[in-house]
Amino acid sequence: MSKTHNNYIDGKWVVSNGGQTYEQRNPADLTEVTGIWQDSTAMDAKVVIAASKAAFESWSSLTVYQRADYLKKALVLMKERIDEIALVLTTENGKTLRESKTEIESAIKEMDFQIGEGVRLAGQIMPSEYQGILAYSIRRPLGVVAIISPWNFPFNVPSRKITPALMSGNTCILKPASLTPGVAEQFVKLFVDAGLPAGVLNFMTGKGAVIGEAIVNSPDIKAITFTGSTEVGMSIHKKASANLTRTQLEMGGKNPLVVLSDADLEKAADAAVLAAYACAGQWCTSTSRAIVEKPVLRDFIDLLLHRVKTVVVGKGTDPNVTMGPVCGKSQLTGILSGIERGKTEGAKLLVGGNQITEGAFAKGCFVRPTIFTDVEPDMFIAQEEIFGPVLSVMAANNFEHAIEIANKVKFGLCSSIYTNDMQKAFTFIEKTDVGLAHVNMPTAFKEPQLSFGGVKCSGCGIPEAGHTGIEFFTEHKVAYIKYR
Repeated sequence: MSKTHNNYIDGKWVVSNGGQTYEQRNPADLTEVTGIWQDSTAMDAKVVIAASKAAFESWSSLTVYQRADYLKKALVLMKERIDEIALVLTTENGKTLRESKTEIESAIKEMDFQIGEGVRLAGQIMPSEYQGILAYSIRRPLGVVAIISPWNFPFNVPSRKITPALMSGNTCILKPASLTPGVAEQFVKLFVDAGLPAGVLNFMTGKGAVIGEAIVNSPDIKAITFTGSTEVGMSIHKKASANLTRTQLEMGGKNPLVVLSDADLEKAADAAVLAAYACAGQWCTSTSRAIVEKPVLRDFIDLLLHRVKTVVVGKGTDPNVTMGPVCGKSQLTGILSGIERGKTEGAKLLVGGNQITEGAFAKGCFVRPTIFTDVEPDMFIAQEEIFGPVLSVMAANNFEHAIEIANKVKFGLCSSIYTNDMQKAFTFIEKTDVGLAHVNMPTAFKEPQLSFGGVKCSGCGIPEAGHTGIEFFTEHKVAYIKYR
């Protein structure tokens, strides 16, 4: 029988006020229930907000070095528990153990960097126009902040968001995606075992439409950081604005990889396949469009086909597997629907395009790596986020046409270009309408020392990570002191 897991509120593991629960299932085998979780209510949300609010004064009164001590202890535990956490992540999300460990290693780097940023938290001393006046600014925590995290990176994203929030003196509520509550619980346990004071970090599971709604509409919530779909992000932004609550939204993407005629096609194909099919195409930074100049289009497609044949689909716990299932039945249905739209609109299905149902695969959410060619810029699969292992290959007449196609979507998260022409490379960086641009690198590449966030319908608010990670969770206070 599967274990029943509780919320973590005010330093205690507790059941939901309503007494209702839900099951989480392994996407590699939907007959396997991995855990039973609290289906929390709006009343639970009120309790968790009150606990966070009560803990704020004492937590924010600590020095930044005292707060850092708690986080450093959690970081040590994170490093020790990589294998344990990775197994939970693979079982809930479906990604391979190798991919899960890579995610946790990224979380370690994010946490380490943001602890350092917190210790360096400072304001500015500025010269005054007048004699005898000291003018300076400091940065102060906001209060209670909410972290609404996604299922595709359910460990790294909380690390990237919660670390700067805690370091700057805020108290936090973590509401994970319902598909991956166990990974979030593992994250919270790091802080519980590190001795974090009660009420500083709280955790609750349940429906976003119920507890997420209560959080978003509460005037006691001073900031909301969200990663997920554009539709949900926009809804959060509109509702939170009623209380002037800050929002930080990391949303969808339709990321292009542009391949010019002078590019190293082997490396470009490697990058396209890596970023299109890693984690079953469920990165927000996945490559979903390959925009290729016509003179090299055929050769590039041949290279893609050769590489796609080497992708081994199966359970993420199998060391020989390179692509696991997609994360759940709803995700599977949406991906297959998007593929059907591609077929009906006239794109050519080159490979894949179906669910794998043979033998043991019948119990899981497995989709074959898919490539469409003859994709036109206005087609559904060229415009909308499929969020699965689906790559649309599009032809460009020239460099200018490639940029036009790349920008002709509502999203603007990341992009990449493969070329040996540095003039075109820098022009691409200037013209590409995204938050993260790459040259001769996969679209999914990022490091913790630089900010992460998109433009257009991919992002809103101060970007997370890097130097802006702390910025979002603080407000500025300016002081003028006349001393003579």
